[in-house]
Amino acid sequence: MGNNKGPQKMRDTDIAYIAGLFDGEGSIDFKRRKEKRGKYTTNAMQITMRIEMTDQSILKWIHATLKLGTVRKRNRSPSVKKHWKDRWVYTLRFRQAYQVCCLIWPYAHVKLDKIQQIIDHYNPKIFNDKVVDLDMYRKAMALE
Repeated sequence: MGNNKGPQKMRDTDIAYIAGLFDGEGSIDFKRRKEKRGKYTTNAMQITMRIEMTDQSILKWIHATLKLGTVRKRNRSPSVKKHWKDRWVYTLRFRQAYQVCCLIWPYAHVKLDKIQQIIDHYNPKIFNDKVVDLDMYRKAMALE
């Protein structure tokens, strides 16, 4: 679905809405986990952002707006009641998650600590004091 060039110029209201969806319906994972690669075990980073809901149209809108990530139908468990709606998942990983974190950072509240961890992981110099002027933020993002 679409290209993966990343978000272009977006309205602040759209960015704030997406931030609210991640705050309310989303999950953000930033952790190290052991990963086996051949005969070696490494400490790999797991960076994932996702929103899961029954409203596919909202997730498709996010995907079309951000031009990042994937939308897929979540497989049902055999124990799920037949009258329950299908669930859909919008997922971002690694650098795509970083791009979206930089975009929604000024509007996030609930998940701000995890968003900050992802930003610091990829670019610790931008938000080193954790409080920035919105104009300074926009200028820093324009340099990327």
